[in-house]
Amino acid sequence: MEQHHSHNHHHEVTSLNTIFILCIVINLVFVIIEAGVGFIYNSLGLLSDAGHNLSDVFSLLLSLFAFRMSQYHGNQHFTYGYKKSTVLVSLVNAIILLIAVGAIVIESIYKFKQPETISGEAISWTAGIGILVNGVTAWLLMKNQKHDLNVRGAFLHMAMDTLVSVGVVISGIIIIYTGLTIIDTLISLVIAAIILLSTWKLLKESLFLSLDAVPENIDMQAIEQMISHAPGVESWHHLHIWAVSTTENAATVHIVIKDLSQMENIKWKLKESLHQQGIQHVTIECETLDSSCKEKSCC
Repeated sequence: MEQHHSHNHHHEVTSLNTIFILCIVINLVFVIIEAGVGFIYNSLGLLSDAGHNLSDVFSLLLSLFAFRMSQYHGNQHFTYGYKKSTVLVSLVNAIILLIAVGAIVIESIYKFKQPETISGEAISWTAGIGILVNGVTAWLLMKNQKHDLNVRGAFLHMAMDTLVSVGVVISGIIIIYTGLTIIDTLISLVIAAIILLSTWKLLKESLFLSLDAVPENIDMQAIEQMISHAPGVESWHHLHIWAVSTTENAATVHIVIKDLSQMENIKWKLKESLHQQGIQHVTIECETLDSSCKEKSCC
């Protein structure tokens, strides 16, 4: 059974590693093409989209780096290994997106003051390819993004880029039929707003996990009730839950029990229950009714 689980885990690791590399190559090639066309036809929409896509390539590289680092085992200095790197990269990805928003807004203001001629056909064709590229990348990441904040950060980048590319295509079509080149600048501001909205949740969750807040997928009240009603547990205190990585959580708790002879059985059942709640690393300290917690932080 353990060998089967180990084989599946190895397959998932190898598969996700390959997906990251494939996404990076596809997007890097497209960024070069999109930026080139943007410079040739002087399109802010294409250049801002290319700049954002370049930040996506960097984000994918960071996500791949964090993913690989999280696979290393712990050592004497990093006892949990480098799993927390996935949380830090998620936070960095959110910050990169915010910087991209600022750059787009500044350039848009400049273009409002000094509008220039733009080719709607070139914008539409290039951004149309972007829809395909970003859509394929988002699809590749979709399967793993539900359970991993690190992957979700990369997925959000690509999903939003697909929507952004649709907006750029629309602006190109409008320019073709109306000649209103200012629409390119307006679309850029819409792009900035979309990126900002999509980034907020990622930024908040990444920041909270960096500060060891209880992960969003953990129901603290349900866990407190479960511990309170656990067989053999008279009371509990000093419960702490935090994220070891974007996919693994840890908890420590002090429990008060009557019968010390049942201590190991109570701990085993409680650990199993916590594992089912999404907590992989559990440390339980047992106390008797006659003893009291010596730690000042106990509550």
